[in-house]
Amino acid sequence: MTKAAAEPLPDLWNDAHAAELDEPDLLLYRSNLLGSDLRITNFGGGNTSAKLKMSDPLTRAQVTVLWVKGSGGDLGSMRRDGFSTLYLDKLERLKQLYRGIAHEDEMVALFNHCTFNLNPRATSIDTALHGFVPHAHVDHVHADAVIAIAACSDAEELTKKVFGGTIGFLPWQRPGFDLGLKLGAMATEHPEYVGVVLGGHGLFTWGPTSKAAYQTTLRIIQQAADWLAEHERRPAFGGPRCGAASPDTRRAVAAALMPLIRGKISRDERKVGHFTDAPEVLEFVNSHALDQLAPLGTSCPDHFLRTKIRPLVLPFDGDVDRLTNSLDVLLEAYRADYSDYYLRCRRPDSPAMRDPYAVIYLVPGIGMFSFAKDKATARIASEFYINAINVMRGASGIGTYVGLPEQEAFDIEYWLLEEAKLQRMPKPKSLAGRIAYITGGAGGIGGATALRLLDEGACVVLADIDQEALAARAGAIVQQFGRDSATGIALDVTDEGSVAASFAQSILAYGGVDIVVSNAGIASASPVEDTSLALWQKNMDVLATGYFLVAREAFRLMQRQQCGGAIVFVASKNGLAASAGASAYCAAKASEIHLARCLALEGAPHGIRVNTVNPDAVLRGSKIWSGEWRRQRAASNKVPEHELEEVYRQRSMLKLSVLPEDIAEGVYFFASDLSAKSTGNILNVDAGNAQSFTR
Repeated sequence: MTKAAAEPLPDLWNDAHAAELDEPDLLLYRSNLLGSDLRITNFGGGNTSAKLKMSDPLTRAQVTVLWVKGSGGDLGSMRRDGFSTLYLDKLERLKQLYRGIAHEDEMVALFNHCTFNLNPRATSIDTALHGFVPHAHVDHVHADAVIAIAACSDAEELTKKVFGGTIGFLPWQRPGFDLGLKLGAMATEHPEYVGVVLGGHGLFTWGPTSKAAYQTTLRIIQQAADWLAEHERRPAFGGPRCGAASPDTRRAVAAALMPLIRGKISRDERKVGHFTDAPEVLEFVNSHALDQLAPLGTSCPDHFLRTKIRPLVLPFDGDVDRLTNSLDVLLEAYRADYSDYYLRCRRPDSPAMRDPYAVIYLVPGIGMFSFAKDKATARIASEFYINAINVMRGASGIGTYVGLPEQEAFDIEYWLLEEAKLQRMPKPKSLAGRIAYITGGAGGIGGATALRLLDEGACVVLADIDQEALAARAGAIVQQFGRDSATGIALDVTDEGSVAASFAQSILAYGGVDIVVSNAGIASASPVEDTSLALWQKNMDVLATGYFLVAREAFRLMQRQQCGGAIVFVASKNGLAASAGASAYCAAKASEIHLARCLALEGAPHGIRVNTVNPDAVLRGSKIWSGEWRRQRAASNKVPEHELEEVYRQRSMLKLSVLPEDIAEGVYFFASDLSAKSTGNILNVDAGNAQSFTR
């Protein structure tokens, strides 16, 4: 039987482009190329370096400077300022101060005394591993194919077999100064080596130039992948134990389970979810080896730091209700097991126990959920666990997979250096971990509201019937806030099925919904005798029925989540103040306001707050005010269209124009904990209108 060949890694090096770059930019170019392929290294993982001749700022003498990726950051997206720079001779002199492995953490602080040119970039724990290797250009990556070999019980022997004496091997050891000494010594003693495999961890390679180092890294990873493809046992993971459900069923089950899990694990800190049913995930969760391999956890420390000690497997036999009813028991068992792990492994100086719930949830037949403090972290954790699946597939296919020993895992998870990094992170914003769903999201008020909530850390679902405007708005937000910040979903608020589907899509995108802003709108003007039944019904369909359908679906979801919630209706001054010639619009807006008060009564026992913001004459950025409504209002006021905003400004008590951002501020107030004790209330944002004073 012919074995499958490994997919080749493309050599993306462009000589013409490289010729235009100086040495630091060549290092950056190499780094970005390596980080662009998750088969080479995972997000935020790995690092690169170059030892370069530079002019000392004080003496003007030529000195050797170690440029190495600093702490944090991602190879694929980093920029030149992502490198820390150190005098290599000063780094070498630190060897004289080293007091042994029990004291190696103190060496990290001493790296600061080696800083070249006052570079503020924090140094990585891997700095010594790069600095002590006697080669100009060094790469460290977490390629799945190499870690699969490194995570085998006979990893050292396999390394010799696969690479034929060109790659060395060092047994597992936590990264740090001591491992740097050992790596440097091995590279010095073995000039024939082009790299070293670190047991259970990853790969170091080197070369005389950036291009040579890059190509060596690709070649070694490809060599490992080809060897695995030739020698792996088939089928992977012992073959399937169950089949995958249909795509529609997988999505439906995910939409049913994710809000329940999210609610139960978000008591102390809100979580955002991610769902994937990628082929690699389904192959693993459906396999005979799932129950054997999943409890072993991951081997690579980068995988482990993102995915925790082990995942939680949720047994699923096709009965969603049975699994739902067992969630409390399963989650409590994981929490208790994690607490026991902490108590078994803690050191006298260990930080306090962190969140005891799983990050990764595996569901046979369905796929994988991941939950974290924000969407990007949840997605990246999922990507890391897919890396871990690839490693387990390769290792178990050629030998016996070995996870990270429990005490070693704990010592990394609760490493004081990692704790210090966590403590340096900025405090969460007021809406961190919350998910906002905004109807009319492509319009002026909807867009401004999205930006305001995003500024406070929320994820945003933009829902709108205008798909072209929706795509433009969502695209602009993603460009500004990042790929995980927002998603656009087509929605017809008058269609019951469309509303339900949009909430299901929101769950699949983020795991649930905490904030609902009903803002979909139309406007019409007509004397009552000329108002057709169709026009009356259209206003009622969008502004009354639409708000009801969205609120009803939100109530159903929020009650399942059991985390409370905030619903904000964007109504209108016209819901309180009658306006001649717009009876259909005014009546529908009044319906919204009273519906909100009714919902506040029903929502209070569940912690669901419902409030209303009433705008008036928000012309700028408004789709409603860009068409017939604007012409009608201008005609009614007997002014040209371009003077209409001034008419409304002068009509207000405060003589101010009302902007979309003003409405967004009101929405944020009701959506946030600033109004935690407020429900059933109305906030007029109209620059003052005596007719709309609430009585």
